[in-house]
Amino acid sequence: MDNLEFLLPLAVFGGIALFFFIVIKGITDYLLKKKMIDKGYVNEEGKSLFQEEKSGNKYSALKWGLIAFFGGISLVLIEFIPFGPESSLPYGLVILFVAAGFLVYYSIVKKENEQ
Repeated sequence: MDNLEFLLPLAVFGGIALFFFIVIKGITDYLLKKKMIDKGYVNEEGKSLFQEEKSGNKYSALKWGLIAFFGGISLVLIEFIPFGPESSLPYGLVILFVAAGFLVYYSIVKKENEQ
């Protein structure tokens, strides 16, 4: 019997428990904030603290799309490049492509902000 055999059920149970904790905490926080606002415990200035902060970055989806795209390209290339089991080539290739994705994102955002 493998000593690490108990880790899979533990990880699955822990993941499910974490998911339920996050969902329940989000719901209860929302209900608490709503009740506080409805009962008048919070003035108009304080209501802004309870509102969700909207991201000022309108290119957030572009950033993560480019990172995923370039990371995917690197994984496809790794499939076709022969390397040894001790090689660090796959790690370097993924890092280079993800960095290239960030640089493409940066150049696009910089051009848009200059206009």
